[in-house]
Amino acid sequence: MTAALAPAAALDAADWQVRRRAHEERVDAWLAPHLARRRTGVKHPVEDFLFTYYSHRPAQLRRWHPGAGVLLRDADPAEFDPDYRATAAGLTLDTDRVRARRAESVTWVRTLLAATAGRPANFGCFGMHEWAMVYRQTQNEVRHNAWPLRLSPEATAAVVEERGVRCSHFDAFRFFTPPARPLNLLTPTRDSQHALEQPGCLHANMDLYKWAYKLSPLVPSELVAECFALAREIRALDMRASPYDLAGLGYPPVRVETPEGRAEYAAAQRGFADRATVLRARLLGALDRPELADGAD
Repeated sequence: MTAALAPAAALDAADWQVRRRAHEERVDAWLAPHLARRRTGVKHPVEDFLFTYYSHRPAQLRRWHPGAGVLLRDADPAEFDPDYRATAAGLTLDTDRVRARRAESVTWVRTLLAATAGRPANFGCFGMHEWAMVYRQTQNEVRHNAWPLRLSPEATAAVVEERGVRCSHFDAFRFFTPPARPLNLLTPTRDSQHALEQPGCLHANMDLYKWAYKLSPLVPSELVAECFALAREIRALDMRASPYDLAGLGYPPVRVETPEGRAEYAAAQRGFADRATVLRARLLGALDRPELADGAD
């Protein structure tokens, strides 16, 4: 392992504290409603998803990190994680320590991000993955059974059978009902994830949040927050295009069972893919910093 490089950037206390406060305030606006619902036992099928499906806890999302290669002047080590080391000039992330513990994970994530970025985007799924998750189930059997389906179970199944399913994302496919799985064009597995993930997929782009927080504190918290913000918007489209009727929560349906709805969905999907391309490139850029080069072979 090479010796740690000198930080590429230095921030005075006033500058990094402004950044930290801005990050905390931005995240607090997302956390407050979720934490209030959690205290009262109220569930929200859209807004709570990123806190229940993903493993990153609210306090972890709120914690600010500058990322690798940044020196924080006049910083108290007690305010930061043990992965930081104090120097005469200030506090900086000990990238050697982080790499030693997480090299395999960092390499896996980087390989996935690069493979996805190098593949053409597919915009022909029209959100049928969510329909496959309720295929041939009754209202009581579906996951979000507190909310009605827009169509009857029979009509929902007919849409799936007519449109077909073209899902390339394993973490969506694994929630398909057993009778829906044979209807999918692919059979994604964890082992095939690097070979199948493509940049038009809503779930692949939502997962940029997961890869960002798994790379933390090597990447700046602002980048994690940007990925979270994108994932929130994607989740809203995902559920608006689903078979559930969430209009009462302020999510009017995108009726992908119609040509107009499919056009609306594909247009939004393209917009999210464009934004995800930028964030994916930023994550790869952060991993390709000299401080992390040995951890991304």
